[in-house]
Amino acid sequence: MINLSLIGSIIGINVVYVSIFSLRLILMIKGRRGIASLLAMLEVFVYLLGLNLVLQNVDNPFNMAAYCLGFGLGVYIGSRIEEYLALGYLVVQVIVNSLETDLAMKLREKGYGVTSWEADGKDGKRLVLQVLVKRKNERRLMETLNKLSPQAFIISHEPKNFKGGFWVRLTEGRRQ
Repeated sequence: MINLSLIGSIIGINVVYVSIFSLRLILMIKGRRGIASLLAMLEVFVYLLGLNLVLQNVDNPFNMAAYCLGFGLGVYIGSRIEEYLALGYLVVQVIVNSLETDLAMKLREKGYGVTSWEADGKDGKRLVLQVLVKRKNERRLMETLNKLSPQAFIISHEPKNFKGGFWVRLTEGRRQ
C-alpha cells in the first residue's frame, strides 16, 4: 500500500537534507568553515530523520524511489540557492581590439576595480582589462561590457583567494 504522506515526508526531508549538503559543500570550498560547520550539524540531523523513515519502511519500493527523487530535487534546489546567494568573487578578463578605448576609465567610473595592460594578439596589439567583481554583480558587469564593448572577448573565473589591492581593503572583515 502507498502511504502518500510518508512518501511526501521522505521527499521533503531529502530535499532539505541535500540542499543543505550542497550549500555546506560550496561554503567549504569557498573557505566559509564556520557557517559550513553549523550547516553540517543541521544536515546530519535532517539526514538521520529521512534515513530513519526509509529504513523503517524499506520494504516499500515507493519509499526508496521517493528518497531518490528527493535527493535529485535537493541537488537542484541547493544549486539554485547558491546561485541566488552568489557567494564570492569573479575575475573577469576583457580583451578588446583597440588600445585607444576608454573602457577601463568608464568601468572605473562605475565603481569597478580595473587593471589594464597592452598585449600582443594574433592580429596585433590588444588591450587587456582585468576586473574583480562580486559574483552577485556579474550580470550587471556583463551587461555594461556588452553595451560599452560588444565585440570584446571575455573570460571569467573564480579566484580561490587574493591579497593586496583596493579590494582587500574593501572586503577585510567580510570574508571568513
